[in-house]
Amino acid sequence: QSQFVESGGGLVQPGGSLRLSCAASGFDLDVLAIGWFRQAPGKEREGLFCISPSGVVTNYSDSVKARFTVSRDNAKNTVYLQMNSLKLEDTAVYYCGTGGFYCRSTRSPTEYEYWGQGTQVTVSS
Repeated sequence: QSQFVESGGGLVQPGGSLRLSCAASGFDLDVLAIGWFRQAPGKEREGLFCISPSGVVTNYSDSVKARFTVSRDNAKNTVYLQMNSLKLEDTAVYYCGTGGFYCRSTRSPTEYEYWGQGTQVTVSS
């Protein structure tokens, strides 16, 4: 079954950093636009970024754009989310998915698919 595999989450103190990875299982990621989303307990899944196959980034969230960056290494079939200056409110399960060949103009998670299990990020002192 084709899906994404997210990894790199963990427990970090406020102000710390983490780098998440999104790897593709069963298909080539290099032709796909990849979106990063997160879902906090009791909240809807929130779009953060999308990165096109060529590396152009679409920002979906003002709350993270100054602290998080997204990149991709097509040779490794992996997309990354570098998270710096983490805050308590960044605690969530982080997911990646694809909207196809292009980043969607809307940050709605219904426009993306092939979600993985997600990776838990907990920011706590």
